[in-house]
Amino acid sequence: MRDEDLVAAARRGDHDAFRELVQRYQSIVARTVIAMLGNCEEAEDIGQETFVRFYESLDGFRGEASLKTYLTRIAMNLSLNAIKRGKIKRRIFATKSLDEYDQIPNPAEQSRLDTELIHKAIQKLEPRFRSVLVLRLIDGYSTRETAEILGIPLGTVLSRLARAQQKLRQLLEPYLEDLL
Repeated sequence: MRDEDLVAAARRGDHDAFRELVQRYQSIVARTVIAMLGNCEEAEDIGQETFVRFYESLDGFRGEASLKTYLTRIAMNLSLNAIKRGKIKRRIFATKSLDEYDQIPNPAEQSRLDTELIHKAIQKLEPRFRSVLVLRLIDGYSTRETAEILGIPLGTVLSRLARAQQKLRQLLEPYLEDLL
C-alpha cells in the first residue's frame, strides 16, 4: 500500500495501517534522533514521541510534504526541544588516548570506534549546526528539503552546513591520521 492509503486508513481508525507506517519509518526517525541526541534512553523516548505526535496530528496531515519529511520534521523539532530543555546531557569524547586506539588489532572493532568517535564529535556541535549536518549528510535530504524541515532559508542551510563541517573537521583533526 502507498503511504497515502495507509494514512487514510489510519485516520479511519485502522491500527494495522498505522503500525505499518511506524514500521516503514521507524529506522528513519531513529537515525535522525540518534544522530541528534546520541544513542541514549532519551533518544528512544523522542523516537516514540515522534509517532505519538504523528498519530495525534493524522487529521491535520495534508500530504504537502512527503511522510518521510513530515516525520523527520517532528523528530528534529522534538530533538531540538529536548536539547534546549537541557534533558540531554552533553556527550564528550571517549577518554581513550590515540595509543589505545592504535593497539586495537581487529579492523571491524577499529571501524566501530571510528564511527563512534565521529558520532561523538557530531554531538559536540551546537544544535543549529548539528541539525543541518544530520539532515543533509546523514539523512540525505536535499538542501531545499533541509530548509523546509527546519523552517529556515536556503542560504542559512548552506552557511550552517559549511560551518558545521568546519567545526567537525576541527574536532576530528587530532584523530584524522588515525581515521585515514
